[in-house]
Amino acid sequence: MRIFITGYMGYLGSVLVPMLLAEGHTVFGVDSELFKRCVFYKPQVEIPSLKADIRDLRVEDLYGFDAVIHLAGLSNDPLGDVNPKATYDVNYTAAVQVASLAKYADVPRFLLSSSCAVYGNATSRYVNETSPLNPLTTFAKAKVNAEHDIGLLADAGFSPTFLRKPTMYGMSPYHRTDTVVNNLVAWAVVNQRVMLKTDGQSWRPLGHVEDVARAFVAALSAPRHAIHHQAFNVCHTEDNYSVQQIADVVRSVLPNVGFEYMTNASRDERSYRVDGSKLTRTLPDWQPQWTLQDGIQQLAAAYRDKGVTLDDFEGPRYKRVAYLKYLLANDKLDMTLRWETRKAQSVGE
Repeated sequence: MRIFITGYMGYLGSVLVPMLLAEGHTVFGVDSELFKRCVFYKPQVEIPSLKADIRDLRVEDLYGFDAVIHLAGLSNDPLGDVNPKATYDVNYTAAVQVASLAKYADVPRFLLSSSCAVYGNATSRYVNETSPLNPLTTFAKAKVNAEHDIGLLADAGFSPTFLRKPTMYGMSPYHRTDTVVNNLVAWAVVNQRVMLKTDGQSWRPLGHVEDVARAFVAALSAPRHAIHHQAFNVCHTEDNYSVQQIADVVRSVLPNVGFEYMTNASRDERSYRVDGSKLTRTLPDWQPQWTLQDGIQQLAAAYRDKGVTLDDFEGPRYKRVAYLKYLLANDKLDMTLRWETRKAQSVGE
Protein backbone atom coordinates (compact mmCIF):
# COMPACT_ATOMS: atom_id res chain seq x y z
CA MET A 1 0.00 0.00 0.00
CA ARG A 2 0.98 3.65 -0.48
CA ILE A 3 0.48 5.31 2.90
CA PHE A 4 0.26 8.99 3.76
CA ILE A 5 1.10 9.50 7.44
CA THR A 6 0.75 12.79 9.31
CA GLY A 7 2.79 13.43 12.44
CA TYR A 8 5.41 10.90 11.39
CA MET A 9 8.08 12.58 13.54
CA GLY A 10 6.07 12.12 16.74
CA TYR A 11 6.37 9.73 19.66
CA LEU A 12 4.18 7.11 17.94
CA GLY A 13 4.88 8.01 14.32
CA SER A 14 8.63 7.51 14.54
CA VAL A 15 8.04 3.98 15.87
CA LEU A 16 5.27 3.18 13.39
CA VAL A 17 7.10 4.19 10.19
CA PRO A 18 9.79 1.45 10.34
CA MET A 19 7.06 -1.14 10.98
CA LEU A 20 5.13 0.00 7.92
CA LEU A 21 8.24 -0.20 5.76
CA ALA A 22 9.04 -3.66 7.11
CA GLU A 23 5.58 -4.76 5.95
CA GLY A 24 6.44 -3.65 2.42
CA HIS A 25 4.38 -0.47 2.37
CA THR A 26 5.52 2.75 0.68
CA VAL A 27 5.29 5.60 3.18
CA PHE A 28 5.16 9.37 2.72
CA GLY A 29 5.30 11.57 5.81
CA VAL A 30 3.98 15.01 6.70
CA ASP A 31 5.01 16.87 9.84
CA SER A 32 5.19 20.49 10.95
CA GLU A 33 8.40 19.58 12.81
CA LEU A 34 7.33 21.36 15.98
CA PHE A 35 9.26 18.85 18.07
CA LYS A 36 12.12 18.08 15.69
CA ARG A 37 14.70 18.97 18.33
CA CYS A 38 13.12 16.67 20.94
CA VAL A 39 14.99 13.66 19.58
CA PHE A 40 16.24 10.98 21.98
CA TYR A 41 18.03 8.88 19.37
CA LYS A 42 18.23 8.99 15.58
CA PRO A 43 15.27 7.39 13.80
CA GLN A 44 16.04 4.08 12.10
CA VAL A 45 14.86 5.16 8.65
CA GLU A 46 14.17 8.20 6.53
CA ILE A 47 11.18 8.56 4.22
CA PRO A 48 10.05 11.05 1.58
CA SER A 49 8.29 13.83 3.43
CA LEU A 50 6.77 17.28 3.42
CA LYS A 51 7.29 19.86 6.14
CA ALA A 52 3.80 21.32 6.50
CA ASP A 53 1.12 22.17 9.01
CA ILE A 54 -1.82 19.81 8.52
CA ARG A 55 -4.07 22.86 8.41
CA ASP A 56 -2.41 23.79 5.11
CA LEU A 57 -2.70 20.49 3.24
CA ARG A 58 -4.40 20.47 -0.17
CA VAL A 59 -6.33 17.73 -1.91
CA GLU A 60 -3.56 17.24 -4.47
CA ASP A 61 -1.19 16.30 -1.63
CA LEU A 62 -3.21 13.12 -1.08
CA TYR A 63 -3.73 11.87 -4.62
CA GLY A 64 -2.57 8.31 -5.30
CA PHE A 65 -2.52 6.98 -1.74
CA ASP A 66 -4.27 3.83 -0.48
CA ALA A 67 -4.54 4.93 3.14
CA VAL A 68 -4.07 7.92 5.41
CA ILE A 69 -2.84 7.43 8.97
CA HIS A 70 -3.62 10.64 10.81
CA LEU A 71 -1.42 10.95 13.91
CA ALA A 72 -0.68 14.68 13.86
CA GLY A 73 -2.05 16.81 16.66
CA LEU A 74 -1.38 18.31 20.05
CA SER A 75 -0.79 15.18 21.97
CA ASN A 76 -2.20 15.34 25.50
CA ASP A 77 -4.34 17.25 27.97
CA PRO A 78 -1.67 19.56 29.47
CA LEU A 79 -0.40 20.44 26.00
CA GLY A 80 -3.95 21.14 24.87
CA ASP A 81 -4.52 23.46 27.79
CA VAL A 82 -1.71 25.79 26.68
CA ASN A 83 -3.96 27.11 23.92
CA PRO A 84 -7.42 25.49 23.86
CA LYS A 85 -8.52 27.30 20.69
CA ALA A 86 -5.49 26.18 18.71
CA THR A 87 -5.80 22.69 20.17
CA TYR A 88 -9.38 22.41 18.97
CA ASP A 89 -8.39 23.83 15.60
CA VAL A 90 -5.61 21.27 15.12
CA ASN A 91 -7.13 18.20 16.77
CA TYR A 92 -10.69 18.61 15.51
CA THR A 93 -11.08 21.05 12.61
CA ALA A 94 -7.87 20.07 10.85
CA ALA A 95 -8.45 16.34 11.45
CA VAL A 96 -11.85 16.56 9.76
CA GLN A 97 -10.34 18.63 6.97
CA VAL A 98 -7.62 16.03 6.33
CA ALA A 99 -10.25 13.28 6.24
CA SER A 100 -12.35 15.32 3.80
CA LEU A 101 -9.35 15.86 1.55
CA ALA A 102 -8.58 12.14 1.68
CA LYS A 103 -12.14 11.32 0.65
CA TYR A 104 -12.09 13.77 -2.25
CA ALA A 105 -8.70 12.39 -3.32
CA ASP A 106 -10.27 8.89 -3.44
CA VAL A 107 -8.15 7.50 -0.61
CA PRO A 108 -10.18 4.46 0.51
CA ARG A 109 -8.93 4.04 4.10
CA PHE A 110 -8.44 6.53 6.92
CA LEU A 111 -7.07 5.64 10.35
CA LEU A 112 -7.57 8.30 13.01
CA SER A 113 -5.34 8.33 16.05
CA SER A 114 -7.96 8.88 18.75
CA SER A 115 -7.66 8.39 22.51
CA CYS A 116 -9.20 6.56 25.43
CA ALA A 117 -9.32 10.01 27.06
CA VAL A 118 -12.75 10.31 25.41
CA TYR A 119 -14.15 8.29 28.35
CA GLY A 120 -13.16 11.00 30.82
CA ASN A 121 -14.23 9.56 34.16
CA ALA A 122 -15.55 6.03 34.36
CA THR A 123 -14.03 4.30 37.37
CA SER A 124 -17.09 2.30 38.40
CA ARG A 125 -16.83 -0.17 35.52
CA TYR A 126 -14.85 -1.10 32.44
CA VAL A 127 -15.85 0.96 29.43
CA ASN A 128 -16.04 -0.36 25.90
CA GLU A 129 -16.63 1.22 22.52
CA THR A 130 -20.41 1.43 23.11
CA SER A 131 -20.09 3.17 26.48
CA PRO A 132 -21.12 6.82 26.87
CA LEU A 133 -18.33 9.28 26.20
CA ASN A 134 -17.50 11.84 28.84
CA PRO A 135 -14.65 14.05 27.60
CA LEU A 136 -13.35 16.36 30.31
CA THR A 137 -10.68 18.35 28.46
CA THR A 138 -10.22 20.27 25.23
CA PHE A 139 -8.02 17.45 23.93
CA ALA A 140 -10.64 14.78 24.64
CA LYS A 141 -13.56 16.86 23.34
CA ALA A 142 -11.69 17.45 20.09
CA LYS A 143 -11.17 13.71 19.67
CA VAL A 144 -14.86 12.96 20.31
CA ASN A 145 -15.98 15.53 17.75
CA ALA A 146 -13.37 14.45 15.21
CA GLU A 147 -14.57 10.84 15.44
CA HIS A 148 -18.16 11.95 14.98
CA ASP A 149 -17.65 14.27 12.02
CA ILE A 150 -15.18 12.03 10.21
CA GLY A 151 -17.69 9.23 10.68
CA LEU A 152 -20.21 11.29 8.72
CA LEU A 153 -17.91 10.98 5.70
CA ALA A 154 -18.04 7.17 5.72
CA ASP A 155 -19.51 5.57 2.63
CA ALA A 156 -18.81 2.82 0.12
CA GLY A 157 -15.66 4.56 -1.08
CA PHE A 158 -14.28 5.98 2.16
CA SER A 159 -13.69 3.84 5.24
CA PRO A 160 -12.61 5.58 8.47
CA THR A 161 -11.48 3.71 11.59
CA PHE A 162 -10.86 5.26 14.99
CA LEU A 163 -8.08 3.76 17.10
CA ARG A 164 -8.42 4.96 20.68
CA LYS A 165 -4.92 4.87 22.06
CA PRO A 166 -4.14 4.06 25.70
CA THR A 167 -1.61 5.92 27.80
CA MET A 168 1.58 4.93 26.01
CA TYR A 169 4.99 4.13 27.45
CA GLY A 170 8.32 2.85 26.15
CA MET A 171 11.20 4.18 24.09
CA SER A 172 10.83 6.15 20.87
CA PRO A 173 13.22 8.21 18.74
CA TYR A 174 11.09 11.29 19.53
CA HIS A 175 10.73 10.38 23.15
CA ARG A 176 8.34 11.84 25.71
CA THR A 177 8.65 11.96 29.48
CA ASP A 178 5.23 13.52 30.03
CA THR A 179 3.41 10.18 30.05
CA VAL A 180 2.97 8.55 33.43
CA VAL A 181 5.14 5.43 33.12
CA ASN A 182 7.96 7.20 31.30
CA ASN A 183 7.98 9.96 33.91
CA LEU A 184 7.84 7.68 36.95
CA VAL A 185 10.73 5.59 35.63
CA ALA A 186 12.78 8.73 34.95
CA TRP A 187 12.29 9.88 38.53
CA ALA A 188 13.24 6.42 39.81
CA VAL A 189 16.43 6.26 37.73
CA VAL A 190 17.64 9.82 38.25
CA ASN A 191 16.52 10.50 41.84
CA GLN A 192 16.04 6.97 43.20
CA ARG A 193 12.46 7.67 44.12
CA VAL A 194 9.08 7.52 42.46
CA MET A 195 7.36 10.91 42.51
CA LEU A 196 3.56 10.92 42.36
CA LYS A 197 2.12 14.24 41.24
CA THR A 198 -1.48 13.20 42.00
CA ASP A 199 -3.06 11.06 44.71
CA GLY A 200 -2.48 8.02 42.52
CA GLN A 201 -6.10 6.83 42.52
CA SER A 202 -6.94 7.52 38.87
CA TRP A 203 -6.98 4.61 36.40
CA ARG A 204 -5.39 4.38 32.96
CA PRO A 205 -5.19 1.73 30.24
CA LEU A 206 -1.54 1.28 29.31
CA GLY A 207 0.19 0.20 26.11
CA HIS A 208 3.77 0.11 24.93
CA VAL A 209 4.28 2.48 22.00
CA GLU A 210 5.46 -0.43 19.83
CA ASP A 211 2.32 -2.44 20.58
CA VAL A 212 0.14 0.55 19.76
CA ALA A 213 2.02 0.95 16.47
CA ARG A 214 1.35 -2.72 15.71
CA ALA A 215 -2.38 -2.08 16.07
CA PHE A 216 -2.20 0.51 13.27
CA VAL A 217 -0.27 -1.94 11.10
CA ALA A 218 -2.84 -4.66 11.78
CA ALA A 219 -5.75 -2.34 10.98
CA LEU A 220 -4.30 -1.59 7.54
CA SER A 221 -4.48 -5.24 6.54
CA ALA A 222 -7.83 -5.99 8.17
CA PRO A 223 -10.82 -6.71 5.95
CA ARG A 224 -12.66 -3.47 5.27
CA HIS A 225 -15.98 -4.75 6.60
CA ALA A 226 -14.39 -5.70 9.93
CA ILE A 227 -13.24 -2.19 10.84
CA HIS A 228 -15.31 0.15 8.65
CA HIS A 229 -16.59 3.21 10.55
CA GLN A 230 -15.74 1.70 13.94
CA ALA A 231 -13.82 2.69 17.05
CA PHE A 232 -11.42 0.36 18.84
CA ASN A 233 -9.80 0.59 22.26
CA VAL A 234 -6.13 -0.24 21.70
CA CYS A 235 -5.23 -2.19 24.81
CA HIS A 236 -5.48 -5.51 26.58
CA THR A 237 -8.16 -5.37 29.26
CA GLU A 238 -5.71 -6.63 31.88
CA ASP A 239 -3.40 -3.69 31.20
CA ASN A 240 -5.41 -1.18 33.24
CA TYR A 241 -3.60 0.22 36.26
CA SER A 242 -4.13 2.93 38.81
CA VAL A 243 -1.26 5.40 38.97
CA GLN A 244 -0.47 4.07 42.45
CA GLN A 245 -0.23 0.54 41.03
CA ILE A 246 2.11 1.76 38.28
CA ALA A 247 4.35 3.30 40.93
CA ASP A 248 4.33 0.02 42.85
CA VAL A 249 5.36 -1.91 39.74
CA VAL A 250 8.20 0.55 39.05
CA ARG A 251 9.47 0.05 42.58
CA SER A 252 9.21 -3.74 42.26
CA VAL A 253 11.26 -3.74 39.04
CA LEU A 254 13.91 -1.20 40.06
CA PRO A 255 15.66 -1.97 43.37
CA ASN A 256 16.21 0.50 46.19
CA VAL A 257 13.75 3.05 44.88
CA GLY A 258 11.90 5.26 47.35
CA PHE A 259 8.51 6.88 47.08
CA GLU A 260 6.94 10.26 47.72
CA TYR A 261 3.99 12.44 46.79
CA MET A 262 4.56 15.88 45.36
CA THR A 263 3.55 18.64 47.75
CA ASN A 264 -0.17 19.41 47.35
CA ALA A 265 -0.70 16.37 45.11
CA SER A 266 -4.22 16.63 43.73
CA ARG A 267 -6.84 14.20 42.53
CA ASP A 268 -6.93 13.60 38.78
CA GLU A 269 -10.55 13.56 37.63
CA ARG A 270 -9.59 11.76 34.43
CA SER A 271 -9.94 8.11 35.33
CA TYR A 272 -11.13 5.16 33.26
CA ARG A 273 -10.68 1.41 32.94
CA VAL A 274 -10.99 0.17 29.39
CA ASP A 275 -12.20 -3.09 27.88
CA GLY A 276 -9.96 -3.93 24.92
CA SER A 277 -11.59 -7.20 23.88
CA LYS A 278 -13.16 -5.84 20.68
CA LEU A 279 -9.77 -5.19 19.10
CA THR A 280 -8.40 -8.62 19.96
CA ARG A 281 -11.55 -10.28 18.61
CA THR A 282 -11.51 -8.28 15.40
CA LEU A 283 -7.75 -8.36 14.80
CA PRO A 284 -6.64 -11.68 16.32
CA ASP A 285 -3.13 -11.28 14.89
CA TRP A 286 -2.62 -8.23 17.12
CA GLN A 287 -1.17 -9.28 20.43
CA PRO A 288 0.87 -6.99 22.71
CA GLN A 289 4.47 -8.12 22.96
CA TRP A 290 5.46 -5.94 25.90
CA THR A 291 4.60 -6.23 29.58
CA LEU A 292 4.71 -3.22 31.86
CA GLN A 293 7.66 -4.76 33.70
CA ASP A 294 9.63 -5.20 30.47
CA GLY A 295 8.83 -1.65 29.42
CA ILE A 296 10.09 -0.29 32.73
CA GLN A 297 13.36 -2.17 32.28
CA GLN A 298 13.71 -0.84 28.71
CA LEU A 299 13.14 2.74 29.86
CA ALA A 300 15.50 2.48 32.82
CA ALA A 301 18.31 1.08 30.66
CA ALA A 302 17.86 3.80 28.03
CA TYR A 303 17.76 6.60 30.63
CA ARG A 304 20.95 5.31 32.25
CA ASP A 305 22.74 4.92 28.90
CA LYS A 306 21.73 8.42 27.82
CA GLY A 307 22.59 9.99 31.16
CA VAL A 308 19.17 11.61 31.42
CA THR A 309 18.95 14.41 33.99
CA LEU A 310 16.10 15.97 35.93
CA ASP A 311 16.24 19.00 33.62
CA ASP A 312 15.90 16.68 30.62
CA PHE A 313 12.78 14.85 31.70
CA GLU A 314 11.02 17.66 33.56
CA GLY A 315 12.15 20.41 31.20
CA PRO A 316 11.56 21.17 27.53
CA ARG A 317 13.82 18.52 26.07
CA TYR A 318 11.37 15.62 26.40
CA LYS A 319 8.19 17.25 27.76
CA ARG A 320 5.98 18.45 24.94
CA VAL A 321 4.16 21.14 26.90
CA ALA A 322 7.43 22.58 28.23
CA TYR A 323 8.96 22.65 24.75
CA LEU A 324 5.89 24.30 23.27
CA LYS A 325 6.07 27.00 25.93
CA TYR A 326 9.76 27.43 25.13
CA LEU A 327 8.97 27.97 21.43
CA LEU A 328 6.24 30.47 22.29
CA ALA A 329 8.44 32.36 24.77
CA ASN A 330 11.18 32.67 22.15
CA ASP A 331 8.78 33.92 19.45
CA LYS A 332 9.30 30.80 17.31
CA LEU A 333 5.51 30.27 17.12
CA ASP A 334 2.58 32.60 16.77
CA MET A 335 -0.56 32.31 18.90
CA THR A 336 -2.11 29.83 16.46
CA LEU A 337 0.91 27.55 17.11
CA ARG A 338 2.28 28.00 13.61
CA TRP A 339 5.93 28.73 12.90
CA GLU A 340 6.76 32.43 12.81
CA THR A 341 7.95 33.02 9.23
CA ARG A 342 10.63 35.46 10.34
CA LYS A 343 12.05 32.84 12.69
CA ALA A 344 11.94 29.97 10.21
CA GLN A 345 15.66 29.96 9.50
CA SER A 346 16.53 29.23 13.14
CA VAL A 347 14.04 26.45 13.75
CA GLY A 348 16.22 23.41 13.19
CA GLU A 349 19.32 24.57 15.00
